[in-house]
Amino acid sequence: MKAQPQASHFIDGEYVEDTAGTVIESIYPATGEVIARLHAATPVIIEKAIASAKRAQKEWASWSPAARGRVLKKAAEIMRERNRELSELETLDTGKPIQETIVADPTSGADSFEFFGGIIATAMNGSQIPLGGDWAYTKRVPLGVVVGIGAWNYPQQIACWKGAPALAAGNAMVFKPSEVTPLGALKIAEILIEAGAPKGVYNVIQGDRETGPLLVSHPDVAKVSLTGSVPTGRKVAGAAASQLKHVTMELGGKSPIVVFDDADIDSAISGAMLGNFYSTGQVCSNGTRVFVDKAIKETFLARLKARTEAILIGDPQDEATQMGPMVSLAQREKVLSYIDKGKAEGATLVTGGGIPNSVTGEGFYIQPTVFADVTDDMTIAREEIFGPVMCVLDFEDEAEVIARANATEFGLSAGVFTADFSRAHRVVDQLEAGTLWINTYNLCPVEIPFGGSKQSGFGRENSAAALEHYSELKTVYVGMGKCEAPY
Repeated sequence: MKAQPQASHFIDGEYVEDTAGTVIESIYPATGEVIARLHAATPVIIEKAIASAKRAQKEWASWSPAARGRVLKKAAEIMRERNRELSELETLDTGKPIQETIVADPTSGADSFEFFGGIIATAMNGSQIPLGGDWAYTKRVPLGVVVGIGAWNYPQQIACWKGAPALAAGNAMVFKPSEVTPLGALKIAEILIEAGAPKGVYNVIQGDRETGPLLVSHPDVAKVSLTGSVPTGRKVAGAAASQLKHVTMELGGKSPIVVFDDADIDSAISGAMLGNFYSTGQVCSNGTRVFVDKAIKETFLARLKARTEAILIGDPQDEATQMGPMVSLAQREKVLSYIDKGKAEGATLVTGGGIPNSVTGEGFYIQPTVFADVTDDMTIAREEIFGPVMCVLDFEDEAEVIARANATEFGLSAGVFTADFSRAHRVVDQLEAGTLWINTYNLCPVEIPFGGSKQSGFGRENSAAALEHYSELKTVYVGMGKCEAPY
């Protein structure tokens, strides 16, 4: 099984290699097999990518918004035509089951290109301001060269979520995927060129922890958009701030899901499972602290246990498989260590907690895990695990659960399940998070803004709001009469 690309990097419309860079091995998580070998970008590659983007951006920004939109919509069309091929690559890259990638990964990337391609002709309009005889107007202008730094959980989606609004606004992008999932973004770059984007307007370079700082600190980079952990976000934001660069930080979370006693229990369990087990739990917005009203706790846990144990774990390329492996051995070991902490600190293991017996070989599989009787001070209730580990906590009072849900440095997401819509809106108004759901969870259509608060980041991805983070406002005052001075 091989997925070797033509070369490691895609710069100025073509594949480029520099074997002097550190070797990056792409490993298929279901078997542990090396499926591709690439090289991290050397300083020469970084300079080439940024120079290409800087040159292309001038041309691209001169195009009309409608013309840029046509390219993005064409890219969306190509991605949909090749959805199966792209989904299979995403499964190889991440280990996520094909039944998931085929509906949630390239398709959401295509949605992003289509959405921004469709709105850009009007979304960047400015305003006209009458000032008596004089007047003024505003216009939104691109920032220039934008660096995108991706995470390994949704590599193709993130490449598009960052690329689509950046390109729509007239910027050029240099995108660095995670070294764990290096393959998918190269195909996105290929497709954009095929769709008619100028060479250099979207470049992809591979890299590791040493590559990111070189990109962030480059004087020709105007903005950095990162999807990653809070510690990484602090470093990147700090480095960017030292040079007054624009930033978007889409970081981690320890999000709450609150289930009141009048909720539809089966619906709430579905939301909790989607918010903990989809993508093998490797989703930044996951609701990993599930607060359940004591009155329905036992019923909730019994049904949750039965449904969790029925999840089909297996070969990600089998369309019947519902859960694949974790993305890497290191990530599985990290999650297993958190499970051990949960047991040691007194949480009740309801189900899971280890490596499934249903799979064989060297894959990085793990059981979907549920802990009950979790208290707020336990490590598994405070720290982001980024794996399929659900913590169920009890509560009795609305004010109490709101206070406890907010008692975290994170503020990415939150969910509420209740039949009382007055209470639903009252509670979400008090929960400290950037993206919230009522009676559902983790739905992120491109039409709505996505992003966090507190230590979970700032800026927004998706929706027209994203364009504000990839452009800046220019104001022009127009004097209609003679200019006079008092001296």
